[in-house]
Amino acid sequence: MGLCTLALFTACKSQESVYRQAYEQARANEATDVVVIAPQEEKVEPVVTTPVKQEPVVVEDNTPVRTIQGGLTVIKGEPLRAFSVVVGSFMNETNATGLYNALVNRGYNARVVRTNETINGHTGWYRVAASSYDDKSQAVSSRNGLQGTYPDAWLLFNK
Repeated sequence: MGLCTLALFTACKSQESVYRQAYEQARANEATDVVVIAPQEEKVEPVVTTPVKQEPVVVEDNTPVRTIQGGLTVIKGEPLRAFSVVVGSFMNETNATGLYNALVNRGYNARVVRTNETINGHTGWYRVAASSYDDKSQAVSSRNGLQGTYPDAWLLFNK
């Protein structure tokens, strides 16, 4: 039994030395193997711009407008002009102010208006107008441009 154990230990040492030699060989190869990656030239093609001919916007004069019964008060922004593009209606001023701030940050000359009208039993709505114009055709054009983001946008006529 002792001979078997001795043979077993000596067999392990020979395998260990083979693994050790392989490890040393791999480390030596790592130190001498250098991979060089040559930079590739980037092809930069010139940007060609083509002018776009913009067709005039045709505005219908019979676009419906709404009026607000019971009066209104501008609480944020400049006074309303004759035609305004309303993109949001809220029962709560905080929500109206949030939309107002988002519009102003996007470059719109927005306004928040408080009305005294009663709708569905609630009095005192906050309307958010993204823009306001003296000319109806400008307001219609603005509304048409906003309807992609605000599909329920409508025109308010301020008497």
